Order: sequence, then C-alpha cells, then structure tokens
Amino acid sequence: MTVRIVTDSSCDLSAADIERYQITVVPLTIRFGDEEFTDGQDLSAENFYEKMAASDDLPSTAAPAPGAFETVFRELAAGGAEAVVCINLSFALSATGESAQNAARALEGEVDVRVVDSGKVSVGLGLMVKAAAAAAEAGHRADEIEAQLAQLKDRVFIYAVLDTLDNLKKGGRIGTAQALLGSALSIKPCLDLTSGVVEEAGKQRTRGKARSWLTKQVSEAGELEQLALAHGAADDIDAFTASLGDAPAHNPLTVTLIGPVVGTHAGPGVIAAAYIPAP
Repeated sequence: MTVRIVTDSSCDLSAADIERYQITVVPLTIRFGDEEFTDGQDLSAENFYEKMAASDDLPSTAAPAPGAFETVFRELAAGGAEAVVCINLSFALSATGESAQNAARALEGEVDVRVVDSGKVSVGLGLMVKAAAAAAEAGHRADEIEAQLAQLKDRVFIYAVLDTLDNLKKGGRIGTAQALLGSALSIKPCLDLTSGVVEEAGKQRTRGKARSWLTKQVSEAGELEQLALAHGAADDIDAFTASLGDAPAHNPLTVTLIGPVVGTHAGPGVIAAAYIPAP
C-alpha cells in the first residue's frame, strides 16, 4: 500500500528532510498589517525575522483553507497514493487541523485521508511527521501509521524558552501561561508545549539561566531516541547547542530555523527542544 504523508508549515522540518521523506507541506498564511504572505513560498524564515525586526506591526497567522488541503489530497491520490495521513499542529493552537478535516470529509469515498492531531508544534510535530514518513517508506499501512502516531504522541516532549512575551500575548496563544504576563520585562519565560497548549514551566531572570533550564530538561530526560532543536534567529543557539555536550541522539544533531508560523507567536530569539526518550 502506498501511503503519503502531509503536514503543515508549522512543522519546522528542514528542506532536506522534506525532500528525503517525500513529505507534502501545506503552508499557512502570514500577515504583516495589510501585507499577506504564503509561508515558505513568498516569505522565507530568514526574511520573516528581518521583516519582523523592521516592522512596527507584529505579524499574525491564518490557517490554510480546506481547499488547499483538498487540492493536495487529490493530487497525491492521482499520483498513486492509496491513502494519505495528514499530521497537523495541535488542534488546540490552530484551526489548521479543522481545515484538513473538512477537506477529508469533502473527499470521503474518493480518497482515503486520515487527519491526525499531533498535539505538538514546531520540531515536536516534525519528529512525528518524520516517524510517519519513515513508516510509510517501510510499507506500513495507514491504519498502522495512525496507531503508531497515537502511541508516539505521548512520547514526544517539547520545551522552549522565549526572549519576549509580546508575540505570544498578541497572538492569543498564551494558554495557561497567563500568569507570566505580570512578570517583569527582564524575566525570560520557560514553556512546556508537550500537551499541545502553552503551559508555564518556569521563569528565569537572565537569558543564560533560561538556556541552562532548557539544557536541564534535555539532560534529565536520560537516553534519547531522537532530539531536535529549533530557534527563532537566536544569536546564542550555538551556546545552547554546546551546553548539551554529548547528549544522546544528537549526532548528527538536527537544528532548524523556526519558520514564520511558530515565529509569529513565539517571537525572535525563541529556542525550542523536542525529544523522544529511549524506550
């Protein structure tokens, strides 16, 4: 059975991984005031951070229309896919998954589409997408991949440290970290994104201490099956990477630039770590 994997542009996978695993990515829309951009097509991650630094307006995001997913699902089926597994960012954070579900319902009886709520975002979503793509490549059926993802969902952990709360507050994705809004400006928020919502996991007084907190989350997880890092044009990403030392599963270590979708809400300077502990 030929199964193809679809995700959205919040996955923060590298171009090499997307090509290697033949993953189809449906882009979200990024807005700066009246200007509208398609993520990854007419706005790269690098250009996004440059534009955000120069803009008086904080950006916003919009989920893809169901038609964007429907087009992709039809094209994959026409190309020989017997089933499509579409893995999206946490449904609690975006309407993207709902758009995918609507598209799947429109094609019911024509194309076998399974829409999966990853409960993750950024590199946490990316780890799940890669695992699904590897399973599809190995010949696993759609039912098997769905079951594997349901189990994997509880094994993927993702933590992040922010340099500013401005973007998260403006975007309305603050979740249970609402108490952080009353913190002093110098506080560096530490977040737990594992459950698919934004949860406060601590706050540090300096950037260095925030990095140390994130290092601790990774190091205390023990032996790792997978580890992926991402950042929002953080000038201290090399210092963070070095702090991990010989952490398991980071040779070669995946470090990607967080794209416009997550960057819109997390802001510049964010550093995120996603990992899967060894069984």
